[in-house]
Amino acid sequence: MILSKKPPYDITPTILKRINAIAEKIGEVNATYLSKQSPQLRKQNRIKTIQSSLQIEGNTLTVEQITALIENKRVIGPEKDVLEVLNAIRVYEKLNSYTYHSEKDFLQAHKVLMSGLISDAGKYRNQGVGIVKGNDIEHLAPPYQNVPYLMKDLFEYLKDEDELTLIKSCVFHYEMEFIHPFIDGNGRMGRLWQTVILKNDYPIFEYLPFETLISATQDEYYTALSLSDKSGKSTPFIEYMLGVMERSLAELLNYNNRIFKDIDRLEYFLNKGFREFTRKDYMNVFKDISSATASRDLKKGIELNLFISSGKLNKTKYIVN
Repeated sequence: MILSKKPPYDITPTILKRINAIAEKIGEVNATYLSKQSPQLRKQNRIKTIQSSLQIEGNTLTVEQITALIENKRVIGPEKDVLEVLNAIRVYEKLNSYTYHSEKDFLQAHKVLMSGLISDAGKYRNQGVGIVKGNDIEHLAPPYQNVPYLMKDLFEYLKDEDELTLIKSCVFHYEMEFIHPFIDGNGRMGRLWQTVILKNDYPIFEYLPFETLISATQDEYYTALSLSDKSGKSTPFIEYMLGVMERSLAELLNYNNRIFKDIDRLEYFLNKGFREFTRKDYMNVFKDISSATASRDLKKGIELNLFISSGKLNKTKYIVN
């Protein structure tokens, strides 16, 4: 398959449905919501991201061991696995320094990620590669001579501002896996660079460990890649990855709703611009809290003089001061 400036895919009802669902959830996780995430939660999610992405590649280190490495503690484990984690920690610490449409940054990230693991880290392969499952060749990558211009086309595609970022990130992930530009590290680079692309428009993706769900659904991940190979389009992979993003956002929202305090929810809600509202309006924003929790929050808001109430029972309205 030769890449054109715009890689082939179809917009399906599933894709449209999942984009709408993701957009709604991202609306809930806006800048105010994001700022309420504790440093501890961000750290936990970063650890989950590293552990899950490397586990897919066969790394055996646990969340506890990765936590220890982040805290500069000594860990006993396979030398290669420890080095993979240390490299991943370094590359994720540099995440905000990467420009998503920069091929130079992409190669630099691979150099950090694979340093000490392969001899040509940060360089495209100079030999043919294929993916073998059992006795069968699952995927034969394009000739190595074609890799530089195929990747150049792919980075030109990333500059297309008319393309939705959510779709663009999935297309890049699939097409990069198809090209298989490196001797090793292609999978982890695909997942890393999808995060770099997404966080450009949606900062929450810097801390959203969707790799955890990819790790938990590895068979679906590889099936989506295979189906896209067979069809010559990235459509099946786009559908799969959008589903992963949607579920990851839902899990984050559920977690945040459990750990947010009443004052955090009230501040978030009032920042949405309501001048008058009902308990139902409040619960429509925080879909996972109980009616009793909503009532307690609203009582706290009155005590703090954030708003006043009028009416009784289900007729109660709240007017913002």
